[in-house]
Amino acid sequence: MIQFINASKRYPSGFDALLNVSFELQAGEFAFLTGHSGAGKSTLLKLIALLERTSRGQVIVNGQNTQKISRRRIPYYRRNIGFIFQDHQLLFDRSVFDNVALPLIIAGLPPREIGRRVRAALDKVGLLSKEKSSPITLSGGEQQRVGIARAVVNKPAVLLADEPTGNLDPELSLEIMQIFEQFRQVGVSVLIASHDWDLIRRLGHRVLTLKTGRLIADTQGVT
Repeated sequence: MIQFINASKRYPSGFDALLNVSFELQAGEFAFLTGHSGAGKSTLLKLIALLERTSRGQVIVNGQNTQKISRRRIPYYRRNIGFIFQDHQLLFDRSVFDNVALPLIIAGLPPREIGRRVRAALDKVGLLSKEKSSPITLSGGEQQRVGIARAVVNKPAVLLADEPTGNLDPELSLEIMQIFEQFRQVGVSVLIASHDWDLIRRLGHRVLTLKTGRLIADTQGVT
């Protein structure tokens, strides 16, 4: 589903964010991406989402070589990828329903289909009763779940999350991870950047460890 082949990313400043990274993540696999601040975690996720492109090497997602995807085709490519941010990036002047509906509106789906999918996504994260609420009235954990609903409303094959529990307490963090686990169980590939080692050990999934842009460890079931 996701394959990195000697992938490197050098920014215009000359900084090498990633150096010759190679790994493969299968369909329905759940993995954590960890490492110190600045190790390259966010850059790696951005390469998958085509927010950045490799300087050398290849990133292949769902059979597509990202280097060969034209700028015009990027929006279509991203429909198969859900991206969840630490700071939620919600629109506070719109309702919970409208925030989740946004990707579907951009994709041009009819209103009835939008309503069906949005309510199914909100139900999945336990927020169906909040669809008319403003995000600003929700707790941090609830806002993060709105972000997850928005990321999965397009039924993506790949779910990426950049420090999604960084601002949450341990109990809420575990709840969020259990939601991700539900999507893995239906075949979604899940890759989560996190430095929360207590949570990573507790869940026992595969761990990819970066250090100064290099993949230095790929372990299964860290305890």
